[in-house]
Amino acid sequence: MLTRVLVANRGEIALRVVRACRELGIESVAVFSEADRRAPHVQAADRAVAVGPAPAAESYLRSDRLIEAALLHGCDAVHPGYGFLAERAPFARAVEEAGLVFVGPSPAAIDAMGDKTRARQAMMAAGVPVVPGTAESLSSPTEAERVAAEVGYPVMLKAAAGGGGKGMRVVRDASELVSSYESASREAESAFGDGSIYVEKFLDGPRHIEIQVLADSHGTFLHLGERECSIQRRHQKMIEEAPSPAIGPALRARMGEAAVAAARAVQYRNAGTVEFLFQDGEFFFLEMNTRIQVEHPVTELVTGLDLVQWQLRIAGGEPLDLTQDRVAWTGHAIECRITSEDPWNGFLPSVGRIELLRVPTGPGVRWDGGIGEGDEVSLYYDPMLAKLIVHAPTRAEAIIRMTRALDELVVVGVETSAPFHRRVLEEPEFRAGRIDIRYLERHGELLEQRHPDETVRAAVLAAAMLAEEERERRSVQRIDRASAATSRWRDTGWR
Repeated sequence: MLTRVLVANRGEIALRVVRACRELGIESVAVFSEADRRAPHVQAADRAVAVGPAPAAESYLRSDRLIEAALLHGCDAVHPGYGFLAERAPFARAVEEAGLVFVGPSPAAIDAMGDKTRARQAMMAAGVPVVPGTAESLSSPTEAERVAAEVGYPVMLKAAAGGGGKGMRVVRDASELVSSYESASREAESAFGDGSIYVEKFLDGPRHIEIQVLADSHGTFLHLGERECSIQRRHQKMIEEAPSPAIGPALRARMGEAAVAAARAVQYRNAGTVEFLFQDGEFFFLEMNTRIQVEHPVTELVTGLDLVQWQLRIAGGEPLDLTQDRVAWTGHAIECRITSEDPWNGFLPSVGRIELLRVPTGPGVRWDGGIGEGDEVSLYYDPMLAKLIVHAPTRAEAIIRMTRALDELVVVGVETSAPFHRRVLEEPEFRAGRIDIRYLERHGELLEQRHPDETVRAAVLAAAMLAEEERERRSVQRIDRASAATSRWRDTGWR
């Protein structure tokens, strides 16, 4: 078992890893930039070390400083979380070369799945269905035109080294292809340092279904079922749930077997996610995320397994203590990503100080947050503040529970995505489970300016909570005065 882990991340995922370490009896070492000096993950860890100024490029992306901190503080492992350096094979390799354990897959597996064309080739060889298209990067726009004509329009141009929606363009006819190819390549070069592009057939309105996998170092591979991640904006997931309302037991088994085959093909180890597009009863490999996912809590709630603890246990050499036939799914879980963005203004980032924070509680409600009152929300980092997750016996009950939880959530100081989530939960097609990756394109009304009653409700809630806080403050002052008076009486008697 590991004894001390450096958590090479920030925010809610860093706090999540720190808590998993504590429950396993592992010491944790947090890292922080100057902007995060008082962040919750720093306060929760056993130790903390500064790694640089606020910009991520000068702190959380400085692999040399992270490894130096791990060695200085006697760590035996590094957990990368997600984002930042989590899927950078050179970082994983440098961690291992320093004599430390990387809590994740091997650098070779990260390399194999990080290059999308190499990944497609590996999946084809493993018999995993892939979207029709090229198996290799294209050499020029002219070659892209030829392939697109063979595959048939519309097509998707995608960055070979990409992810997160960058370097992607939908091309609906030949007249758009050259300009789209050039802009996608420029964006990919800027984002990933690699402008390579490949072509896939564009599926018009598929679901985004992903399968969670776990693999240890002893030859055991498991799938933990699917997550529905179709509610997206500009290829960014916003609401996730497990199980998918479109997937039954037989299809779950087939997709799970394909995900395990994908993991075996690259000799995967630790937690990972195989993403598929699902349309008209067929599924196609999209990519593999070689890290823990933002949406992992919904899988945890329906399986009862702690994925972050299993990451640490696998990295420490432990074998998985269950078999595929013992994996069971109970109830339904939904997650909303609470971001500091204004949904009524194009999801522009919202910055400021968290003046007041009241998080939902009660049966079946989980808050994975990385913020506290008084914290500054800046433009330096990703806008996600927290994840709100609920679990209930059925999907309908989970929707009701999430609605209640969102009603209880109060954040004063920045705009958040919570009102948008509330609207989606009330929308009839969502409630019926009729969703796909173009859901928000069909429901633009969900992104229109908030109704007056929503504004009034938000203002009333904020005022009520501020009033409650003021009452508490005055009550504490009275108690303090009474305590001081009692202390004087005990010491010297009344005067």
